[in-house]
Amino acid sequence: MSKPSLYPLKFTPILKEKIWGGSKLNMLFNKQGDAALKLGESWELSGVEDAISIVAHGALKGKSLKDLIQLYGAALLGEKVVRQYGAKFPLLFKFIDATEDLSVQLHPDDALANERHNSFGKTEMWYILQAQTDARLLVGFNEGIDQGVYERHVSENKLLDIIKKEKVAKGDAFFIGPGTVHAIGAGTVLAEIQQTSDITYRIYDWDRPGLDGQLRDLHTAEAKEAIKFDTVKTRLSYTSAINEVSLICESNYFKTSKIVCKGTLQLDYSKLDSFKVYMCVAGTVFIYAANEEIELNQGDTLLIPACTHQVMITAQNGEILEVYIP
Repeated sequence: MSKPSLYPLKFTPILKEKIWGGSKLNMLFNKQGDAALKLGESWELSGVEDAISIVAHGALKGKSLKDLIQLYGAALLGEKVVRQYGAKFPLLFKFIDATEDLSVQLHPDDALANERHNSFGKTEMWYILQAQTDARLLVGFNEGIDQGVYERHVSENKLLDIIKKEKVAKGDAFFIGPGTVHAIGAGTVLAEIQQTSDITYRIYDWDRPGLDGQLRDLHTAEAKEAIKFDTVKTRLSYTSAINEVSLICESNYFKTSKIVCKGTLQLDYSKLDSFKVYMCVAGTVFIYAANEEIELNQGDTLLIPACTHQVMITAQNGEILEVYIP
C-alpha cells in the first residue's frame, strides 16, 4: 500500500497544567483546555518521549511525529538533519502563559545532559507575544558574581538579589543558552523554541507549593556543574520589514526569523536541507504549499516538510516565526 504524499502538517496541541499557568492560552489561542485548570504550556510540536505530537488533519491524521520520521525520514526532516539527529526530532515548540512567575532555573548543555540523562541539552529562545506593563524576565547574573557569592545568596535565600531583571514588551526576543539562570515573569505570554529536552534544574521556586500542595524539589546540587556565571547578553536585537524574512536569532541548533506579511510573499526553500516550522504570532495567514491551503491563526503552528520547497504566504496583516535547522 502506498503511503500518502507529505503536506504541511498541523498537530494536536499537548496542553500542560502548571502551578504558574492561567487562562490566556485558551482565551488568546483557543487551545480548548479545561477552563478549571491552570494551563501553562501548549506543546505545539514535540518529539519528547511520552509527549509525541499527533497529526491533526488530512491523510496522515492520527499519525505520530515518530511515525512520520520512520515513514518519510529525510523527506520530512532533511538529509542533513537525519545525519545529525537520526530519528529524533531535534526541536520543541511551545506557547507559554506565565500568569505567575516561573521557578528560577537553568538547563545543562549537550555534554552534561548526555552524561546524566541520555538527552540533548537545552538551548532555547523566547519571543514575547503579550506582556503586562510591569512584566519582566529574570535572565543571567549581575556582574561580579562567582560560585562563592552565588552559594552564599542561595544559603541566605537571597538569590533574586544577584539576578538581572529585564523589562519586556510585545515583540521582544531573548536567547537563553545552557547554564544561564532564568525565569519567565508573571504577566508574560511567549513562544518558546528549544532543543528537544525536558531537563530543568530548579534553584528557586518562590517558596510556593506545587499542584499537589507540596513544595517542589530544588536541584541546587545538580545545577552546580551546569551553572554559568559569565555576564551574557540575552536580549536579541533585530529589525523587521513588511514582506521580508527578518533574522532574529541563529544558533547551532535553530535559525529563527520573523515574517510580517501584508499581501503575498513567495518563499523558495530549494537550497535548504531542513524542515521548516511556522508559528503564527499575530493575525491570520494562509499558507499555500504542496497543493494545500492551510489557515494559521495566532497561536497555530505548522510543520512544512523538507521536501516542500515552494511556499506562498498571504495575509492582510499577519506575523509568523519561521524556524529551521541551519
